[in-house]
Amino acid sequence: MTDRKHPDQATDRLFAEHLPRSDFRFDASVARVFPDMIRRSVPGYTTIIPMIEVITEQYAQSGSHCYDLGCSLGASTLAMRHGIPFDDCTLVGVDNSEAMIERCQHYIALDDHPLPVTLRCEDILDTRLADASVTTLNFTLQFVAPERREELLGRIATATRPGGVLILSEKIRFESPHEQDIQTRLHHDFKRANGYSDLEISQKRSALERVLIPETLVEHRARLVAAGFDQVLVWYQCFNFVSMLAIKSA
Repeated sequence: MTDRKHPDQATDRLFAEHLPRSDFRFDASVARVFPDMIRRSVPGYTTIIPMIEVITEQYAQSGSHCYDLGCSLGASTLAMRHGIPFDDCTLVGVDNSEAMIERCQHYIALDDHPLPVTLRCEDILDTRLADASVTTLNFTLQFVAPERREELLGRIATATRPGGVLILSEKIRFESPHEQDIQTRLHHDFKRANGYSDLEISQKRSALERVLIPETLVEHRARLVAAGFDQVLVWYQCFNFVSMLAIKSA
């Protein structure tokens, strides 16, 4: 796996001062600090990204499409790019944030891999999908309105070739309130260990409260099977963050 660093990583201080409450948005200010923000906020992110490359290498099929839906700055896109072993695959990254796509274009251009990447600035609910072997939703579905998630996953499953996969990474909630409390406290301790203050943790949590809607593993599994995937497995978990592999039988 190739070591690929973001060239201009600004430190995330967006919630370091008292702010009026507002919903979290993937705007230019978030795009500027996003690599630092997600590394310090999402346990296991630095493991998940290189493993997306490994999974892509195993499941990508010649002549197929590979999609990174909600690509943000392109970390998953680049992992997929380096994992695809065929030069006749089409790799597409999609995000509805212009600020993210603009910076993503910069990172894609700096990467030396020859496989072309198509970037689309659009809502993933409107993205046309076809003939896919690998699709990634890396901490993206949680920002889709719950009532639209079944529709999106159904379209992904329908577009996926036999033997193809969906890599789905999500923040989850737990059915047991006791476990939810433990996992939340551990996640907050992870953030503190990465330099976030209690004010930053509290204000970001409030900003995300109405935007990021987590679900249980049971809900995710049931929806993925109903969508048309034949096997769903958790390949990674750290606290309340998981990555699943949904496989469509060959």
